[in-house]
Amino acid sequence: MTDAKTPKEFFEKVLPSRFKPEKAAGIDVTVQINITGPKGGDWVVTINNQKLEAKEGTNPSATLELKMEEEDYMNLINGKISAEKAFMTGKLKFKGNIGLALRLKESGFL
Repeated sequence: MTDAKTPKEFFEKVLPSRFKPEKAAGIDVTVQINITGPKGGDWVVTINNQKLEAKEGTNPSATLELKMEEEDYMNLINGKISAEKAFMTGKLKFKGNIGLALRLKESGFL
């Protein structure tokens, strides 16, 4: 698995190849991701009908919200820190259904 260098590279190139549609059966979610830092930004990831779409922007009615600093987010998506550890140490700010978030992890999203 190739490490992403920036959040943009992750959302546009790495995430689509990492996504496992068979693990996303029954998931209908919109995730707002806010990444602070020089190469951060706001991203909306939608999973519906076992399809994934990621785009820059915001969605005020997102089902889940994740907020992280750029360095911590890159460590998370590149497997250097687990989502659980990031959450427990305060590096990941999360709003929404934790059970749904864990299912997203299985689908290759986190």
